[in-house]
Formats: sequence, C-alpha cells, structure tokens
Amino acid sequence: MKKLLFTLFLLPYLVYAQKAYFIDGFHGGIWGHYPAGYTSYIVEQLNRNPAWNINLEIEPETWKRDLKSDVAGFRAIRELLKDTSANSRIEYVNPAYGQPYMFNISGESIIRQFSYGMKMLTGYFPSITFRTYSSEEPCFTSALPQILKSFGYSYASLKNPNTCWGGYTRAYGRELVNWIGPDGTSILASPRYAIEALKPNSTWETIGNANSREFIASAFADGIKSPVGMCLQDAGWRFGPWLKGDFYKPTTYTTWRNYFENITDRTNVSDWKFTQEDVQTSLVWGAQVLQRLAQQTRIAENKVVQAEKIASLQKLEKNIAYPSASINDAWRNLMLAQHHDCWIVPYNRDGGNTWADKVKNWTNKTNQVADSIYRRMANAEFAEDGFKFRVYNTLGRERTEWLKVPLPKNVSDTQGLTMVDQNNKKLPVQVLKDRKSILFKARVPAMGYAVFELKKQARSIIGSNGKNATIKFLQNGDCILETDLYKIHIDKSKGGTIKSLVAKKLKEKEFIDADSERKFNELRGNFYKKGGFMTNTDQPARISVLENGPFMLSVSIRTEIAGNPVTQVITMQQGEPRIDCNLRIDWKGNEGIGEFEESNYKATTLRKAFYNDKYKLLTLFPLALKGQRVFKDAPFDVVESRLENTFFGSWDSIKNNVVFNWVDVLSGDKEFGMALFSDHVTSYSHGSDFPLALTTQYSGKALWGRNYVLDGPTEISYKLLPHMGDWQKAEINYRNEQIKEPLQAISISSDPGIKQRSFIESSTGALEISSCNFEGEDLYIRIFNAAKTKTKGTIKLNFNVSAASFVNLDGSKMSDTALSAKGEGITEIAVNLNPFGITTLKVSKQ
Repeated sequence: MKKLLFTLFLLPYLVYAQKAYFIDGFHGGIWGHYPAGYTSYIVEQLNRNPAWNINLEIEPETWKRDLKSDVAGFRAIRELLKDTSANSRIEYVNPAYGQPYMFNISGESIIRQFSYGMKMLTGYFPSITFRTYSSEEPCFTSALPQILKSFGYSYASLKNPNTCWGGYTRAYGRELVNWIGPDGTSILASPRYAIEALKPNSTWETIGNANSREFIASAFADGIKSPVGMCLQDAGWRFGPWLKGDFYKPTTYTTWRNYFENITDRTNVSDWKFTQEDVQTSLVWGAQVLQRLAQQTRIAENKVVQAEKIASLQKLEKNIAYPSASINDAWRNLMLAQHHDCWIVPYNRDGGNTWADKVKNWTNKTNQVADSIYRRMANAEFAEDGFKFRVYNTLGRERTEWLKVPLPKNVSDTQGLTMVDQNNKKLPVQVLKDRKSILFKARVPAMGYAVFELKKQARSIIGSNGKNATIKFLQNGDCILETDLYKIHIDKSKGGTIKSLVAKKLKEKEFIDADSERKFNELRGNFYKKGGFMTNTDQPARISVLENGPFMLSVSIRTEIAGNPVTQVITMQQGEPRIDCNLRIDWKGNEGIGEFEESNYKATTLRKAFYNDKYKLLTLFPLALKGQRVFKDAPFDVVESRLENTFFGSWDSIKNNVVFNWVDVLSGDKEFGMALFSDHVTSYSHGSDFPLALTTQYSGKALWGRNYVLDGPTEISYKLLPHMGDWQKAEINYRNEQIKEPLQAISISSDPGIKQRSFIESSTGALEISSCNFEGEDLYIRIFNAAKTKTKGTIKLNFNVSAASFVNLDGSKMSDTALSAKGEGITEIAVNLNPFGITTLKVSKQ
C-alpha cells in the first residue's frame, strides 16, 4: 500500500518528465484570408523564435501575389523550403489548389486539386517536397490513402482540433494508425485520439488544440508516448507561436514529417479500416444557397471531365490541337469553386461578392470552356440533304439510350421527320410538344462516336413495334403512367403523391409501402412560424400531361405546401430504368423551416436548429423493403451505412448523413432495392422507423448566426431506380456515370467520313474511365474499379500505340505494360485492380 501511494504521489512528476509535441503553422490564402505582407510576418516570427517549427496549408495562388508584393518574405520562405530533410523548420502539408473539403467533390476533382496545386508550388519552390497531408478543416475522405500514396506521400493527419465547425473525424486509436482506404491502401496517420474529446463549451474545438495539461495527461495515461496537439492558425492572426499560458511543458514544436520520422514509436500500430462515415460532417444541408452552389459545382465538374474526353477523341482522330490552356483555366475556376469556405461561409463577402457569387462566376467560366468544346447545335441549319450530327459517348462501354436533340432553327414543319443511323437504318422518333426538339434512341460505341442524320421523308416512324408508353386518367382524377418497365399510379387526392410503383420486369414488385403513414414523393417539413409540420398531401393535386408517348411520358403535378406553390414533374422513357423527377417550389416569402426558430443564436450552444434533418422539408420515399440496409457512394468509394438512423441535434453527436451522388436502400434478403440519385451533394434521412428521404429545404439561422434565407424558387432534381440485387449487381455506379456524362450531340456540316468509331473500350463495366486527357503528346487514361471486388479486365485501344505504362499520380512510372496486338491499330492492355482502386495509363501514340 505504501508503494502504491508513493507511485501516485510521484505520477505528476513522472508525467511532466515526458515530452509532448505540437503542430503549429498557418492555414488560408488570398481567396480565404492572407493579408498583404503576412509572409514577412511569418518569417519575422520564425527569426524571433528559433525553437518554433511551422506547417503550411496555404493556397498556391497566394505566392503569385507575394512574388510581386512581398518579395523578401517570399524569398525567405523559398530558402527555408530548400531544406527537404525531416529536420527542416517548415513543411508544406496541403498543396490542394482550392483547399476543398474532399468528401463533397469527385475523386477526379481531388486528384486535380493535388496535381495542379503541386505543379504550381513546384514552380515557385523548385526544391519543395510533399510527405505529410494535414488540414486545419475537416478536409478528409475515405479514398485519400491511395491518392496520397500515388502522389508520393508517406504520412497523414486526421486531426483538425481547432476548426471543427464543419465536422471532425471519429475519435479512434492511440498514437498512430494505419489509415486503410477502401482499396486496401494504407498510410501511416495520426488520428484524433480515442481520448481526444470534443472541448466543453465549444462547437469548433477538440481538447487537442492547445496541449492542455489535461489533454496530455489523458494521452499518457492511454499509452500514447509522444502525444501531439495541433492548430494551423488562420493566416492573418498575429499570435506568433500558438501555445500561450498554462499549457503542458515540456512541449516541442515540430513539423509533421519530423514527428513521424524521428519522434513516434511505429511498433504495434493498429489498422483502421476507415469508412466515409468516419468523416462526421455538419454543413447547412438543405439551405438554398448551399443547394445552388452544390448544383453549380456538380454541373461544372461533370462538364469539364467530359469536355476533356471529347477533346482527346478529337485529337486522336484528326489531330485537332488539344486545348490545354483553356482546359487548365476551366479546372482552375472549378477548383476555386470547390474551396471549403464556399460551402461553410457562402454568405461571407469580399470585394463586393460573396463566396456564393464567386462560385457562380467561377463555374460559369468552367462551363463556357466545356461548351466551346461541345459545340452545341443551337444555330445549326437544316440542309437539303438533311441535318447531320455526331453523338459522342465518353464512357468505356457501348450505350443505347434515348437522346433529346434540338431541332435546327429553320425547321418549322415537323411532319415527316425521320432519323437514320450510321447504317442508314430508320429509327423511331418522338417530336416533343414544344416542337423544338426530338427524341430518338441512339446506339453509340464505347468511348467514341456515331453519326446520325435527320431527314424529311413522306413517312416517318413515330411509333414502335411493341406497346407504346401511355398515360391515362381514372374517373377519380388519378393518373396512371405506364411504360414497358413500370406502372405508376399517381393519387390526385393526396397531393399527387405516388400510390403504387410496380416494376413489371422485376417480378412485378410493388416498391411502395402502402402501410406507411407517409406517402411516396410527399413533401413534409416543420414550418415553425406556421404551427408545425405541414405537407403537400392535404389537398388534391392538379395533374397535367407534358409528353404522352410513344416513347417518353411526362406529367406535371401542382400542389401547395404552407401556401407556397409546388410543381413536381415526373418523366419516364420506354426501356429506361431510371425515373426522373424535378421539383420546383415558388416561395411567396421567407419561411422558417427546421427544428425551431433560433432567435438567440450562440456559437457555443451545442444544439442548433439546422442539425436535425427530421424537421427540415423532406421529400419522402417509404419503400416496401423489409430489413432495409443502406449503401451510399463517396469519391472512389461505396460504403454500407452503420447508422441506426441519420438524425442528430447536437454538435457533439454529428454523423455522416451525406448523399454524394446516390443512396441505395436494399432489402435484407438482397433481392430488391431502390436507388436515389441527387443532382447535388446534400443529406438524406433514414432510420429503422423512418423512410428514405431527401433533404429538400432548410430556412433559418445557422453557422455564426447567419440567416440562411429563401430568396427565390427552389429547384432540384432527383432520379429513382428500382432494381434487383445489391448496388453492384444493379450497376448503380454505372447508372450514375450515365447521368454525369450524357451522350453529347455535336452538329456537323460536312461529310462525316467515318460514321462510327470507338477509341477506348473497357472489357467490363466495373472498370470505368474516370478521365482521359492529353499532356503534350501523351494520353493519360484514369481507370477506376467501381466494384467491391477485385477486377481483372482489359482496356482496348483502337488506335496506333507505340508505348504504354502505368504511372503514379505524381507521374512516376509504376510499370511498363504488355501490349497485346489484336489487329491493325488495335491494342489490349491488361488491368488488375483492387476494389475501388484507381490507376493511370500513360499512352504514347505512333
């Protein structure tokens, strides 16, 4: 007993003999916050504090300005970065061009954020190296390990102790973990320790942000031999070294690389199979401003990738100059639009524009570049011999899909219009009611094009050989939509909600839960200024026909919610498994929608009105699926949800309830499922006693007490896909690729010559062509295994190839490839990828 008492008495002194460490440095840049002359201030502080080491997360474009306005500071930083050893006083820990959150942008965008940022930084600091990834914000996503490793990184941090407004990673492990991504790649990482609790009386910090004595003591007690705290200060703060006052001593400032290589104990490191739900986020999902910028970035993101592919195909075929400068400018603007500040402080204003204004301007510029490559048909003329256009397919497999194309402006009479394919075979067409466009089914080879021609003849094919898609109304006003795949019953009396959805070719499965209190496609939310929950099912709908076959059906459903007009449009096509839905709400004023009215907002209050999605305006989808399991995609990943439900009302209990592109609900027996595709990153709802729902609107106070208002109509779109089997069997990822990269029609005025051609083809649908672009005369093809299983296959190149190799994202060679000749100008290359793995094929033409 005396020995025990003596040990307890001595413990504080033993603890204080052990060293702790701290990651200090700076975060920001000219777009976020970086005052003129601030680089010289950093250098001055380094000179005053010789024991101080720093880590930098500075927007790369910052140095372009400093090279002109703060030359002395810039040169001093450049000199410090010449020391590339682990003992250097300075380390660049995040080169991402626009400092994005990562979890809300595509995998390809993440790669470009690193590649463009690293290239620019290397131009300013030729000796710079990148070994550790770290961020002051929750800029994490599950696929980062393989991306970081391919860029040459060795280490990562999963901490963001001082800026958790937008979220934080799950607390896990001790000193180090092997952060394992979905493809199995592992990177050595410093986690938010299991003992690293959220800080009391704060909604933006953990206890690891200032090396308090309590934090370090808890770390030692948990067996962490070299505990490390962290704060990357906002550029502009003038505190000098961060630690002040009553912090644990002895604490040593360090760079991340030095910490990993010279300080930590790498023995007995535990493995952490990190999933996307370990990134716990709390943005203002459902706010109108966030919806719009999420839609704008999604559109631009998809357009620039597809434009790159089309430009690559044009260069492969006719050696048309690849527009590198324009595409680089398109990416630059998109990467700035993906900046984390756009998403968390969209109303903040600088230079007369808010972040939301900037996003609109930036994405418009990206779209202009993409559209210039697409060369739209709007001004095309109908010649005497017909109207020709080339349809591009930018996916790695052949597609047969309905395609809507605008009619030439000089076509006023649509009688007798006939479409013919590359073999002069007549194709059925549907002239749409606006008389400005037509619908036809186009068959286009993999990663290539096919030529089609619109002609005028005495007779045209306007129907099909089988049963046409039809709309009919019942005596009670209900509407029945029927294609060869589905029969949908719209209930007029219940606000035009869907009463029945039968999938004819999926064993006549009824997908709608008739016993649910809620209706399918119902809008419901808590309007706290008007007395509580309201719905659009309380009164009959007005249903009108927009298109009535023979191949496409479309109806408009008009209702109200809380006195605000609502228009829902449902569109179906013959043979198409997706059901398209568009929603517009014309707000008459700024409604309050959410859990409660936050009249006295305080940053330190844990409970906030914008957290709990259950009270937001939701679009609901009760499904007749027993034992429901939920799957959702993420950048280069798909995860099965482990959440009992998606709801939380407090900052200290936030969850990853994000729908990135899609969320899929599967029955417990894995027989049937329903996928929901969103046109923007937002949140979804689901629980054991709550149906699948899409967050549609929040209005009220949120972060920093800012009022997130309704200042115009809400317009969103979503798609539904009933299916059999799980997401992989139903090819949900591929269906999403079809949405992201639709068939593109480009008018041509001259003889097309070759009428059909494929340039790149994947042997299996699991191997997706994530991107395809030229750098100089070399073609880079990114391949993603969109499957939860290992995939072996081939990529067929239908053009002359002199050499090919697999390369890392940093450009270094991984391996040469065996070129298998399959005929004149045809080469096959074997690909073997882990689940959710990516690889890059570098191809040199002859």
